Amino acid sequence: MSLTKEVKLEVIEKHGRGPADTGSAEVQVALLTRRINDLTEHLRSHPKDHYSRRGLLKLVGQRRRFLAYMQRKDIEGYRALIKELGLRR
Repeated sequence: MSLTKEVKLEVIEKHGRGPADTGSAEVQVALLTRRINDLTEHLRSHPKDHYSRRGLLKLVGQRRRFLAYMQRKDIEGYRALIKELGLRR
């Protein structure tokens, strides 16, 4: 269920400030969104996989906390990121 190295590098390159920027909130939200989308697809074909569902809910909560932080600190960056990722909030 984890992301491959190539996918992570692609997301970091797209959303990061530089190639080594893996810790900024924007990059972490983008990575979590990618993992959430992959897990959602997995759960569509495996509806009784409750352990993965629990992991999905934890990821959603973590992403929500990052987005709340971004909304407090950088409202313009927050708006741009949710528009780019297609999140509705």
